[in-house]
Amino acid sequence: MAFSSVIRRRLWPRLSSPWRSLHEGPDTIDELLDRHLVKKSPNDNDELASQRRLTSTRREVLSLYRDVLRASRFFAWPDARGVPWREVLRDNARREFEEARFERDPEVVARLLIGGRDAVQKALDKLVEGSKKRVEAEEQQLRDGGGR
Repeated sequence: MAFSSVIRRRLWPRLSSPWRSLHEGPDTIDELLDRHLVKKSPNDNDELASQRRLTSTRREVLSLYRDVLRASRFFAWPDARGVPWREVLRDNARREFEEARFERDPEVVARLLIGGRDAVQKALDKLVEGSKKRVEAEEQQLRDGGGR
């Protein structure tokens, strides 16, 4: 008796019942994928979108924080206590960012980002206005002093 005939008679009935034959496989690629890939639940798409939104928001927040630090460089004069405004602004920015660190509501985060951007822009605009006024005042003094 040949080896292959022994296998067919003795082992094949045992092997064929728990496993499907290769010829009984899926008819289409979609059936193959449905059978072998893990199906995503509807919540997976929501989680992915939420993750992307958080990553995007995180980038925006870090960008705002860096802009605050960059803008604070221009505030070199001391306050009433003798502390440079640069340090006061940086400390306050750090404190406010830490307070809002665990905020997860997208509307609140968006409102904070918009408010922060607005505050930085207003501070820089006032700084530019003040610098222009000082330069004009100095030019006026030079003109008045030079004309005597």
